Amino acid sequence: MTDVSTTTTAEAETTAEADGEPDADSDADGIGTTLTGVTTRETNRWRGVTALSLLAAAAGIASSSPAALLLAVLGVAYAAYGELFAAPSPSLGVERTIHADDPEPGDEVDVMLSVSNDGAFLPDLRVVDDVPAGVEVVDGSPRLATALRSGKSATLRYTVEMHRGQHDFDSMHVRARDLSGARETEATIPTTSSVASVPELPELASFPLREQTVQRVGRVPTSQGGSGVEFHATREYRPGDPLSRVDWHRLARTGELSTVQYREERAATVVAVVDARDAAHVAVEYGVEAAGGVASALLDAGDRVGVAAFGPHWEWLAPGTGRDHCVRLRDALARGRGFAALAPDRRFLGALVFRRLRKHLPADAQVVFCSPLADDNAAEYVRRLEAGGSPVTVVSPDVTGSDTLGQQVARIERATRIRSLRRAGVRVVDWSAEASFPVAVATASRGWSQ
Repeated sequence: MTDVSTTTTAEAETTAEADGEPDADSDADGIGTTLTGVTTRETNRWRGVTALSLLAAAAGIASSSPAALLLAVLGVAYAAYGELFAAPSPSLGVERTIHADDPEPGDEVDVMLSVSNDGAFLPDLRVVDDVPAGVEVVDGSPRLATALRSGKSATLRYTVEMHRGQHDFDSMHVRARDLSGARETEATIPTTSSVASVPELPELASFPLREQTVQRVGRVPTSQGGSGVEFHATREYRPGDPLSRVDWHRLARTGELSTVQYREERAATVVAVVDARDAAHVAVEYGVEAAGGVASALLDAGDRVGVAAFGPHWEWLAPGTGRDHCVRLRDALARGRGFAALAPDRRFLGALVFRRLRKHLPADAQVVFCSPLADDNAAEYVRRLEAGGSPVTVVSPDVTGSDTLGQQVARIERATRIRSLRRAGVRVVDWSAEASFPVAVATASRGWSQ
């Protein structure tokens, strides 16, 4: 079990001005942390009491009622009590500990946040930990409300469920009120802690590719003859041809010397592109799984593999081979913002991103386009890549439903796009979300080989 902890000490220097927003620097224990966004304000807790006191005083004078006058005096006393205290200036030490040991997606991780009071007594302190959007609180609460004496500490604990990616706990928010509750101070304390869930690449035995024409020896069949294992053709014997490639059976039968040529197998250069546009983001987890499986199978076969995120958050890892490249690719799929399960927070400029993709693609690269084909634009991007000289294979997870009329229409439209791509010569792996990815690839491969 690994504990990731961050300790921060911050002190707020505030003024008693209502609605002021002074920034206050703080001295951290060798960290230089700044307590940011400090604001003080009136809570207006006693405003109603003042109004009632004035009303009671007026009623008491008009009716000569001692009880009404006494009520007015008490109200004035309460209102005066609220003016006796200044807004608090909290000085807090914060330590966050994350109990994690290479968590997988779905694992539960315990988080502990300890807050110590290094200043004056805080009669009303409220703390909220800034939980990253990529994780979900499944037990406990990241909120704490307590009174904290000087030199004392309080602890909150909660449990989060991990999802793929890197998750940063950037800060915590505090609110402190004076004894009367009439004034309060709000501030943010930067406390950076990180925990990452980087799953292994999915296992896939193999992934069939299109014919290849590059010059590196590998496993992908080409339309050219040369050295290999599969018979391609025979030609007239030329001086210097290896004796192992002489067709001795033909020589014995006809007396003619000829040389056997085999179908060459060459290494492929492949880029797995994950469709991460707004229209396709409902299936981005399936797209990342497909890209990881394809990369795993092809890297094991000796091919050069890269990945790209085709969406508002551009991500690119150039094709490569080897164990180190596999680690980089795995890390990119897990941590890259473009592959994140979070919805994009910026606008997608389709023409610009497509040009960037075409610019980065090596001239000999094949493309595995992982997309739910949720709109016509996805199919159009595939056709343009194919027309540009990059052989494309589409992996399309089916996330459509059939419960409503709209879902049925979406399913029919997706099926139409798949048929049009297949008629254009593009291979499509139609992957039902209810089936495993290896089964979908095996089923599609049988159709391609027929």
